[in-house]
Amino acid sequence: MASKSLKPPKQPLKIPKKQWSLNDFEIGKPLGKGKFGRVYLAREVKSGFIVALKVIFKEQIEKYRLHHQLRREMEIQTSLRHPNVLRLYGWFHDDERIYLILEYAHGGELYRELRKTGRLPEKQAAIYIASLTQALAYCHEKHVIHRDIKPENLLLDHEGRLKIADFGWSVQSRSKRHTMCGTLDYLAPEMVENKAHDYAVDNWTLGILCYEFLYGVPPFEAERQTDTFRRIMKVDLSFPSTPDVSAEAKNLISQLLVKDSSKRLSLQKIMEHPWIIKNVT
Repeated sequence: MASKSLKPPKQPLKIPKKQWSLNDFEIGKPLGKGKFGRVYLAREVKSGFIVALKVIFKEQIEKYRLHHQLRREMEIQTSLRHPNVLRLYGWFHDDERIYLILEYAHGGELYRELRKTGRLPEKQAAIYIASLTQALAYCHEKHVIHRDIKPENLLLDHEGRLKIADFGWSVQSRSKRHTMCGTLDYLAPEMVENKAHDYAVDNWTLGILCYEFLYGVPPFEAERQTDTFRRIMKVDLSFPSTPDVSAEAKNLISQLLVKDSSKRLSLQKIMEHPWIIKNVT
């Protein structure tokens, strides 16, 4: 596929209520590989619209008993419409595979950008945190807790706009939850301690991400898993002297990485924080 054709047309893909099949798509290069399948660049034949096609093997879903989790992920992501949330346009299946028709994010994983540059300038970090905050505020209004925000689950589109991409651990609920899930370095203390949790776990993760964007590593990283758990539970937070990070950024991080989930900075207050206001126009 010629690269010039990769820019999505301005009109979004109109998904009619129809039965999709693999014949409706031209399959391009692989974009990534996950535990349960692969993601490919694809073009919808009739409209020429570029999408990402996530191919999941039914055998793997059965092996790990993930039917319920996958169905929940698909239902949640299909229902969300926000500029900073990756669209799930639809899905179909054959005897062996399930295919998810996803919005194509030309810029790839934020994780890759972070590994390449080591860390982000404060202005860029603030723009990403503001975008994430707005996306999470939208999700929380819809009673969706994401529970696994991390650089690998954040994609960038062709304009560099951030997109939350993976809703595998998400849940739609008005009540507190008890499942421990997510990724170790990003887990909130209440999850580590197996206590009930709510939307505030996502606010905690914003603090972790903000720190990682500015320092290049998550704040509670340790050689051994048990040490990471201990540091999270103690909120063993310190700010190295290098790189030089502004006092406002440290203040925001400190107000998010608070053990008592009810005292964490709200999403609205993040948007009103001096560091965000200063860096995000």
